[in-house]
Amino acid sequence: MSADPRQFKQAASQALKNPRLQTALGRIKSHFVHKRAEAVERFGAFEALRHEGHAIRDRAIANLDMLLVQFEDSVRARGGQVHWARDADEARQAVADILRQAGARTVIKGKSMVTEEIGLNDFLEREGFTPVETDLGEYIVQLRHEAPSHIIAPAFHLNKEDIAQTFREAHTGLAPERALVERSALVAEARQILRRQFESADAGITGANFLTAAEGAAVLVTNEGNGDLSRLLPRTHIVVTGIEKVVANLSEASVLLRLLTRSATGQEITSYVTIMAGPVADDAAANTATRDFHVVLIDNGRSDLLGTEAQDALRCIRCAACLNHCPVYGAIGGHAYGATYPGPIGAALNPGLIGLADACHHPNASTFCGRCAEVCPVEIPLPQIMRSWRAREYEAEPRAGARKIGFTLWAFVARRPALYRFATRIAARMIPYLGHMPLTAAPLLAGWLNGRTLPRANGHTFHDLWRQRQ
Repeated sequence: MSADPRQFKQAASQALKNPRLQTALGRIKSHFVHKRAEAVERFGAFEALRHEGHAIRDRAIANLDMLLVQFEDSVRARGGQVHWARDADEARQAVADILRQAGARTVIKGKSMVTEEIGLNDFLEREGFTPVETDLGEYIVQLRHEAPSHIIAPAFHLNKEDIAQTFREAHTGLAPERALVERSALVAEARQILRRQFESADAGITGANFLTAAEGAAVLVTNEGNGDLSRLLPRTHIVVTGIEKVVANLSEASVLLRLLTRSATGQEITSYVTIMAGPVADDAAANTATRDFHVVLIDNGRSDLLGTEAQDALRCIRCAACLNHCPVYGAIGGHAYGATYPGPIGAALNPGLIGLADACHHPNASTFCGRCAEVCPVEIPLPQIMRSWRAREYEAEPRAGARKIGFTLWAFVARRPALYRFATRIAARMIPYLGHMPLTAAPLLAGWLNGRTLPRANGHTFHDLWRQRQ
């Protein structure tokens, strides 16, 4: 597994040769694609809902500054605190300061891609805290010292035998002869271990799917209930999230919820939808003590995307539908990207968040089939954004680079229809006699053809065939 986005090509090649990973990736259609299609069909007016979600997210991004200030005011009015972080360093330090002030040592965590983005767990461990992931998938990859491979299913790259082995190695206090064959046994064992962590934790950290400015609320969706336990049982609760998650109010968040759950897991609604607004007040009758409520708002490159061709990527609601329908992600999985966000949304976001020099391979890891844009619940033009990053990379390349020379020649021919048709007609006549091998040596075709075989050419161009049919 690569943790370096610059090693994408090598990691992708290894992923294609990993039979266990390929078996796991084969489950994407049954687990996500088919379920989403069924949920969309049941809803009926899903396209109208997508248009509405698109408009809501665009309004939020256009008014991001005002909504964030309103959100902060609303949180403070309810007794909570808001902390602003320009980058990952400031965000990590803000969380550590809150934990020290609370006298916390053990920290239970709900699922949060943003905390993965800023490397929070490793930082907290270095600072003397003990973070424990409580989402089942996140807990599994934490035990394996791996990064999540999917936005909503962190351990999707594993099978139950992998998980059973991980549990036997980590849970050494349990009977070694116990049966760990059925999924239910694995879930029961994780619940048994995590229950102790919930009961003894000093603080809880969650992410947020949405923030609502009018109510000062953080909205969280889960299917396991661990988010509620992470926020309610400890004395201190910290929400760590990106600044782009804010919308105007709960009414707008409810529209996005209908889009999110259907696009992510094919559900009308998840098992738990939690609205977190301020600390829990002291209530002796209900045996609840006052709890601290903090929100850490992270920029970390997001504001740099405003006003650029990549701005629309900030609409993302992290449903992972684009990953699930992407032929590239479906072939290599998430770890090959070497970044927090894999797949098409990663290709659109990563160059802005971690730099184009490091993430240059991601926008190029696309067939441009357009499926990602077709299924995106908030209509992000992902191929268009990837093209813009490719254009920037092209402009930054040395003038004498082989790839740049190739693209320049291609552009010269493609902009001249007569020359293009003449060249393609000659190529169409020659390819049947050359066979497949010479094409694999071509600089711009080798990577594509090394993993697939083209059908035999029939000697005619598309324009020839089109004229015949007319």
